[in-house]
Amino acid sequence: MTVRKSSLRPSPLAHADFPLCVALRRSFAQGYSLARFRSDALAGVVVGIVALPLSMALAIAVGVEPQRGLYTAIVGGAVVALTGGSKHQVTGPTAAFIVILAPIVSKFGVSGLLTAGLMAGFFLIAMGALRMGRLIEFIPHPVTTGFTLGIAAVIATLQIKDALGLPIPKLPEGYVEKLSALWSARHGASAQEFAVAGATLGLLIVSPRLTRAVPAPLAAIVVVTLAATALASAWPAFHVATIGTRFHSSVHGREIAGIPRVPPMPMLPWGSEGMTLSLLRELLPSALAIAMLGAIESLLSAVIADAMTGKKHDPNAELVGLGIGNVIVPFFGGIAATGALARTATNVRAGATSPIAAVVHSFTVLAVVLIAAPLVAYVPMAALAALLLLIAWNMSDVRHVWHMLRVAPGSDVAVLLICFGLTVVFDMVVAIGVGVVLAALLFMRRMSELTSSRLLGSSTDEDRALAVPPGISVYEIAGPLFFGAAQRAMGAIETVGNDVRVVVLALGAVPTIDATGLVALESALERLHRAKKVVVIAGPLPEPKTVFERAHLEVTHEHVFLADTLDQGIRLATDLMRLTPLDGVDPPVVSVGNG
Repeated sequence: MTVRKSSLRPSPLAHADFPLCVALRRSFAQGYSLARFRSDALAGVVVGIVALPLSMALAIAVGVEPQRGLYTAIVGGAVVALTGGSKHQVTGPTAAFIVILAPIVSKFGVSGLLTAGLMAGFFLIAMGALRMGRLIEFIPHPVTTGFTLGIAAVIATLQIKDALGLPIPKLPEGYVEKLSALWSARHGASAQEFAVAGATLGLLIVSPRLTRAVPAPLAAIVVVTLAATALASAWPAFHVATIGTRFHSSVHGREIAGIPRVPPMPMLPWGSEGMTLSLLRELLPSALAIAMLGAIESLLSAVIADAMTGKKHDPNAELVGLGIGNVIVPFFGGIAATGALARTATNVRAGATSPIAAVVHSFTVLAVVLIAAPLVAYVPMAALAALLLLIAWNMSDVRHVWHMLRVAPGSDVAVLLICFGLTVVFDMVVAIGVGVVLAALLFMRRMSELTSSRLLGSSTDEDRALAVPPGISVYEIAGPLFFGAAQRAMGAIETVGNDVRVVVLALGAVPTIDATGLVALESALERLHRAKKVVVIAGPLPEPKTVFERAHLEVTHEHVFLADTLDQGIRLATDLMRLTPLDGVDPPVVSVGNG
């Protein structure tokens, strides 16, 4: 029996394990001791305390009950940590998702939001399985800076309503319409709500300078909540909106203010409405947006964690873990999750050594829900709005943006500003799509400017003095010969004079050539053939030479010869001059060696 060798070749995936639980396996392979567990447990408790107010505030900003943010931190934080590729990543709801998730809630309700998150999870798993973790490197920095700045602006705008206590039942969807609604309701601003927001913001800024023993978000929220509760008891006229007055839950037929004292329970994400093909089709763009932003933010957060620890995460495993987490979270009532930079950095600074720290963070949040849920009802909405305002400010990174506006090339500044504007006016998906296309076009224009052609050996050539015999012209083409530069580079060869019988094309400075470059080159060769010119292509680098061999350039064009170096090309051109009749008829077929 004859067996073909190709049938025995393993598939590409057979050379590497499926990217699952990579960080956890690496941690235990290195030896996991009781001392490491103590470090992870302490770090997890610290991060869990930080995640509490953030998770509730972010869920409220999306337009859902605060407990859904806590459920996301509990389930998503543990699942992604155990199945992902980063030892220090902490996953949960993040501010960047607000601009994507809020419109989904407004249009499709909570069931649509959970279903979109479920779909995004499957997209993320596919991205990781297809080894697409490195694609984040192809998104230009001006694009990420622009849409991050736009997200920060939208988040800050959304918090004005609660920070000022404006009497607006529901903000409209469009950004311009939001601004109009906020301006129209300005006369209903509450000094008490503003005072609570201002006090919270002040504590958030001052607290880290006084002590880092207690996380600033926890300290600020607890102090302001106690102060507001005391003022409301002593002064009946003092009244601010709280989580308890804004949100209510029904547990076993009993109405509960704030969040219920129950763990995340299994449920169907799509609810009683059921899942239909038309609904999936409508949610598809939103699910793709969630997956795209989740991948970008999670991988960027993991890269920063690597820089802080000197470790290396597995980006494909992180995408798979993030996808599994987002598939499971909706079945427990949680919203979309991704890597949270602030919580990840806190985890690293607190001494985390493995994914176990993020698991402890999830159990910490769960313990607070089961023990202290009734106390959450007293947290003022204005305090949470102030917390998100600070998050938006930190996201915007104004100092870095200002530096880019001053020193970056004008084209990059234009991409940044366009991405910012599109994110604010439309959404992040449009901003990234347009931004990447614009950046790619600008990059191609820059590369095309690097590709040039010139005549060597002439009196105007100052770079080198070549001994070029009469009747021979040497043209050097430098730079990548691709679709953005091919026509302009090859166009210079059209100026060959009538006294020239052999044209030498020096391609030793052409690193690569694409199909368009090859077509442009062959078109120029045809024009030279019609003009009765012989052509020597000298010194092609390995990649272009391989392309020429596959295209059978010497066979297809009888007047074309190849030489390994420029000097060999000129010697070959000189020999061809002697063999070429003066009347310009086609040259005879010549067998040429490397010498």
